[in-house]
Amino acid sequence: MPHRGFRPSSREQASADAVAASELLEVLWGRGQESAASGTVSPSQLRALLVIEKQEGTNLRALGEALGSRAPSVSRLCDRMEAMGLVLRAPSPTSRREVELRLSLRGRTLLEEYRALRAGELNAVLERMDPAALAALAEGLAAFHSAASERLSPQRDTAAPPLRDDVADSA
Repeated sequence: MPHRGFRPSSREQASADAVAASELLEVLWGRGQESAASGTVSPSQLRALLVIEKQEGTNLRALGEALGSRAPSVSRLCDRMEAMGLVLRAPSPTSRREVELRLSLRGRTLLEEYRALRAGELNAVLERMDPAALAALAEGLAAFHSAASERLSPQRDTAAPPLRDDVADSA
């Protein structure tokens, strides 16, 4: 995709650029992911671990909302992650009907490993960028992070797409 300089672009173009960049990130991250000492997890499991890390003590319903999946799929996903030793389930202190989800030490270690592998791949790419483009990218990514965190928070907006059964099932 050609570089457009620092001209403002439309949301549609920014979205297309982000999709293209995310596809390249998937390729870069996948290159080292299989070499993680803690073992490989599916993309759905990795997403779930990241949500649990950010919302420590979350319940299945909130995890399902964050992943865009229904309860049965999320429950099966958590069953697999618990069997792998990545997630701990505990009764909620506020509701007997709910279960809290927390990362185990192994789950935290796995996320640290993945982040280190990903950072190495990203650093190799960022070293090839000129300083002005790198500064613009950093500023844009900070704004994106803020907006995405807002969107994924438990109090997310009502205009969110409907839940899907297949998101968590791919684990």
